Amino acid sequence: MSNDTTPVSAPVTESEQEIAARNDNRSHRPDSEAFKAFITSGWAPRASHDVEAGVAAPYTAARRAELSAGFPGARLVVPAGPLKVRSNDTDYRFRPHSAFAHLTGFGTDQEPDAVLVLHPVEPGTGDDGSNHHSVLYVRPLAARDTEEFYADSRYGEFWVGARPSLDDVTTVTGIEAAHIDELRDALAKDVGEHVSLLVVTGADENIEALVEAIRLENGQGDDVADAALVEATSELRLVKDALEIEHMREAVDATIAGFAEVVRTLPRATEHRRGERVIETTFDAHARLEGNTVGYETIAAAGEHATTLHWIRNDGKVRPGELVLLDAGVEVDSLYTADVTRTLPVDGTYTDVQRRIYQAVLDAADAAFAVAVPGARFRDIHAAAMKVIAERLAEWGLLPATAEESLAPEGQFHRRWMVHGTSHHLGLDVHDCAQARRDLYVDGVLEPGMVFTIEPGLYFKSDDLTVPEEYRGIGIRIEDDVLITQDGNENLSAALPRRPEDIEAWMASLRD
Repeated sequence: MSNDTTPVSAPVTESEQEIAARNDNRSHRPDSEAFKAFITSGWAPRASHDVEAGVAAPYTAARRAELSAGFPGARLVVPAGPLKVRSNDTDYRFRPHSAFAHLTGFGTDQEPDAVLVLHPVEPGTGDDGSNHHSVLYVRPLAARDTEEFYADSRYGEFWVGARPSLDDVTTVTGIEAAHIDELRDALAKDVGEHVSLLVVTGADENIEALVEAIRLENGQGDDVADAALVEATSELRLVKDALEIEHMREAVDATIAGFAEVVRTLPRATEHRRGERVIETTFDAHARLEGNTVGYETIAAAGEHATTLHWIRNDGKVRPGELVLLDAGVEVDSLYTADVTRTLPVDGTYTDVQRRIYQAVLDAADAAFAVAVPGARFRDIHAAAMKVIAERLAEWGLLPATAEESLAPEGQFHRRWMVHGTSHHLGLDVHDCAQARRDLYVDGVLEPGMVFTIEPGLYFKSDDLTVPEEYRGIGIRIEDDVLITQDGNENLSAALPRRPEDIEAWMASLRD
């Protein structure tokens, strides 16, 4: 990484120098007026870019209009979020907050520190006949005669590349763009008796503090309605529009291709002391090449590690004769992610006991698919899967009661071996719509356009004395991404084999 920060001004004594300024001590950049004049001159005009309207613009306009309908008279503040420090003065790669991405169409690493504001207007006179006019406050491209151009290692064009101009932002998003320096005055306008100020919390602490200060200055005080805005932006994503479904298909297809890459590299994984890392890095490299990145930390859990639900250390061996549970998803450039799991035999063939447990999990998944139809409730999916799991565990003699007794609320013995839920909504977040109300999520009615996972599993830890020794150390999960359609459902990840015999044939074909 390059070895510089902001320019060094006049020397100060060691005791006078503030801690925050001491990163500058390693700087070797010249600071003379001659240098400044030279580096800010002699540049050809910037090449014109053919900036076009983004495909998301009409969809995001409809999403903003739907949000607007629930908050007449309120100014709605949706931050993208700031850059986040990884180590000292180096930042993580930026990812905008999901609510911001959903309402603007920005993806990849666009646009740190930006803030979308829906300004209230007379009802019906706003954008697309809504109750608000939207403005995107951004940090635009700085001129080349500014210090920011060459000296600002966090935002300068010389360091991180050119940002879009205000006109570019408007063209791409269809939203009026303004300089971020105008944000405070814009937020404060008319706040008080006639305009309330709400912010999506959890995205940008600095913007939250600014909003709170403006409220206090205008006698509004703390406003608990922020939670209503967070809730609304989350519930807005429960039913996906046509463009979102297209992005989900893209993410799932890229993920399936990544699983194939992993199968091809399994022989190498068995030879490495950290074979799980071979699997992880194979998938993660694929995700970075074919999308934006992974949608979450890849779970590459071999052997007994598969009984740990979120095993992301991925530092274990991969041994022939054992299973590897791969739970992974590609996040595409629009930031929509897949979430798929397959439990694969390392050497390509399931043992009898592995196949027996796998089939039980597959039967539970199939039962969940059967009830995932419009008009059913989200909770029905889990109930259907749990019925199969409980019955199978009872058949194997593992429950201290009947399957029926275990399924009763006061029982739940079967949950010892599957403590997680069967489904979660999926989209911009791997656990999408997480701030939605319970009656719209777990108790909600399934509608066409909803996308979620179906992912039952069974996990027998190596030290679990309640199960036969041959079961110990086996963890199996099967996870698919499901779209509710007008007359049923579509398994978006169906191209990735699910039945054990199909998985064995698929793995063999990839190794030929």
